[in-house]
Amino acid sequence: MAEGVSIAMWSGPRNISTAMMYSFDNRGDCFASDEPLYAHYLSRTGIKHPDADAVMTHHETDADAVTDYLTGAIPEAAVTWYQKHMCHHILPDMDTGWLASLKNCFLIRDPREVLLSLSKITDEVSLWATGLPQQARLLEQVIEESGEIPPILDARDVLDDPRGMLGLLCERLRIPFSEEMLSWRPGPRECDGIWAKHWYDSVWASTGFSPYSPRTGDLAPEHEAILSQATPLYDGMHSLRMSL
Repeated sequence: MAEGVSIAMWSGPRNISTAMMYSFDNRGDCFASDEPLYAHYLSRTGIKHPDADAVMTHHETDADAVTDYLTGAIPEAAVTWYQKHMCHHILPDMDTGWLASLKNCFLIRDPREVLLSLSKITDEVSLWATGLPQQARLLEQVIEESGEIPPILDARDVLDDPRGMLGLLCERLRIPFSEEMLSWRPGPRECDGIWAKHWYDSVWASTGFSPYSPRTGDLAPEHEAILSQATPLYDGMHSLRMSL
């Protein structure tokens, strides 16, 4: 097994990103970090998320300090470091040269389902809010710098076959697959950010990956317009995804 594997998993919102973090956190050899750039994002944008002030008080808001940490030694003598990242936390003027120090992976989801989910929890629904433009830009950078396509997982594929897709991901990362990745105890985890109580109810109730169930419903006309912009970005990444 390769030692010192630091994994950056880049996701948009309303995905299975927290379940993926729990999956890796449940490994005996892994340290997990929950959205380490979130406090910086809140500080820079002024967006009023629940407990934003507390998040900025308890977590580092300086991006350079955060990225120095993320590219440094793996904490707690672990040999694998799983970093759960939200693509929209990378602001347009941020330096992203540090990505080359990590094993970058991408977690995508059908934008229709993302938009249906977003529209249930916020009025701030936009192409930017899907995370897809940022995700596509980061993917392009990683491919250009590394000369290869990094691991790209579609949420539906993971839910349809967790063992198969996680096994394939571990193979690409050159780490052993562990059965511990398929289930976990319900409730909060030590790796959770302090914002977890506002967002993680469903994953706290889970003990593993739930079977895929399509999200149904009609999009508002303005959200259909966003979908028409988001779909080509998603399709481009989906065509490069890992598959069994």
